[in-house]
Amino acid sequence: MKEQLVIYDEKMKKTIEHLSADYQTIRAGRANPHVLDRVMVDYYGTMTQLQGVGNISVPEPRVIQIAPWEKKLIKDIEKAIMASDVGITPSNDGNVIRLVFPELTEERRKDLVKEVRKKGEEGKVAIRNIRRDGNDAFKKLSKTEISEDEIKELQDDLQKLTDKYIKDIDNLIEEKAKEILTV
Repeated sequence: MKEQLVIYDEKMKKTIEHLSADYQTIRAGRANPHVLDRVMVDYYGTMTQLQGVGNISVPEPRVIQIAPWEKKLIKDIEKAIMASDVGITPSNDGNVIRLVFPELTEERRKDLVKEVRKKGEEGKVAIRNIRRDGNDAFKKLSKTEISEDEIKELQDDLQKLTDKYIKDIDNLIEEKAKEILTV
């Protein structure tokens, strides 16, 4: 029956990985190429990730530079960035596109921290939902397959997993909030 516990452990790990990836897309005053992870460019009729159509670099702390592999893609890349939720207007010199990130204001930093905490809370809810699903599944196991003591033990182990992952989310929230508030 411990193999069922492993399934819920994997689901909780995936929730943490998703939250962590989500946090990488939140910019904290420095240029981070991960803010472009969700930008999709129309590449000959196929929606392709930005990383698939050009080279992305960070030449300066607050600048992301995109060098498309084909110059005719510059307009398409600019259009994709403008349509995304990056919030930065791209500029190009005909060869490369630059995204210059402005210094974050104190108010904007506080808004970003609120967003981080909100996403963290959503992650905690997801973890708790996985726990609830696990507990329901354990209760449905027939009495002939497993004893009530074993069910109780599985539920206790699942609660320990839940507590561990909730603590991991709290740590992720604090790390990202600290990163954002550091000037």
